[in-house]
Amino acid sequence: MLMLTMSRVLVELLGAREPEFSQTILELEHAVGGADVDVRLTAEIGQKARQKLRELGLDPSDSTGQEVYHALQMLVAKHDEFLTRLLGVSSATRPELLLQAIDTHVSMLDMNRQAWVLKQSVARRVLKVASPKKTMKLLGYRSVDSMLKRESIAELFVGAHLTESVDWWQRLVRSYKKLSPQDFEMREIEMVVMAEQRWGVVSKAFVANKRMHVTSLKELGVIGLLPPPKGGLQGICLVSYLLAIHYIEEIRLYSSYFKLQQVKPTFAETLVHSLLYDDQHGYTMLGRPVHWRILRRHFGRPHGRHYPELFQPHMQPEDVAIQVAEDVLYKLEPAFHFWSDLGYVGEMYDGQVVSFNLMDAAVNYANKLEYADRVSYGFQTELWHELLARYIGEEALERDMLRQIDSGSLDEMESAQLLEEVMAL
Repeated sequence: MLMLTMSRVLVELLGAREPEFSQTILELEHAVGGADVDVRLTAEIGQKARQKLRELGLDPSDSTGQEVYHALQMLVAKHDEFLTRLLGVSSATRPELLLQAIDTHVSMLDMNRQAWVLKQSVARRVLKVASPKKTMKLLGYRSVDSMLKRESIAELFVGAHLTESVDWWQRLVRSYKKLSPQDFEMREIEMVVMAEQRWGVVSKAFVANKRMHVTSLKELGVIGLLPPPKGGLQGICLVSYLLAIHYIEEIRLYSSYFKLQQVKPTFAETLVHSLLYDDQHGYTMLGRPVHWRILRRHFGRPHGRHYPELFQPHMQPEDVAIQVAEDVLYKLEPAFHFWSDLGYVGEMYDGQVVSFNLMDAAVNYANKLEYADRVSYGFQTELWHELLARYIGEEALERDMLRQIDSGSLDEMESAQLLEEVMAL
């Protein structure tokens, strides 16, 4: 009965579909010998939520969802002010200067920004073949050669992402089928501030459509900071900073996956499919596909066990090491410790979830969302990933995942070696 009750809490927090969710939990619990992973995680979430409510000066047994939401919003406002002062900017700062300050500050953070990405020379070659005509016209160029000679390839890729059609972009990505691992290199992730004077019109359309003013090119290791929407800079500093760190980790996630796939004869096809569909399901758990994101979450935990023998020589343990935005911010300002390890924490009030996730809280604050319109997508995504990662952490399932990674690596190396021998004939 306890397990069913705890699973019901997770169903409500996740907004999960039934009976599929409960059936999945039952199968996972059976596979790990009834370890009560869901029960322990649910209890932990409840304990953390109660502790944070007390820190907010609220009574855990007598607080409404609106009271909790508004207390979290007030705290986010205060922390946005902390970060704004730290960057040396203010509400009067022009958005472009704010983004430049974030770019400069993030580049000095003590965090790993190395990623295995497309060589810039190769990026220029594929962009030349793709011929981004709308981008050329916007920048006033008559030839792609002239544009490539004078412009930053990182800025051009972000600009093409904003300017060209979806069909054009998909054709560009599909052209990567001609690439090989030799076309990639380890390089530091680059951030580009897209000047409003040059990119304002297309940036505005992109931000209005995607409701996001930060974007990334995962294969190139580039993050684009776009002019935020008009209407004040409330929360924009904190949201932009969090998104910059998020995309650094997102690029490193893809980088580690591509490095792991590089010994496969199907490397290029995997690269294209992953970029087009976010499909990184090379592994299964109880017959269900498991995204590389979940495996990296488990194996990359700072306090977890590392298995470098399975990743070397093509991938190093640091490639899977997780860097959490809240922990990065805590190093800058101790007050941010409040949000540490709260990404997957939320509470139910009258059948509705209130998220303790910092990104959710910052997005709600920046968009001035009322209680009824609040978002909790970040929390629910984090909770689902945390739940699966904890099941993988149980010995039986962990052994199975390690076996899949190990045998897959051996099979892939043997296939690659055989292919090289055939090509040499």
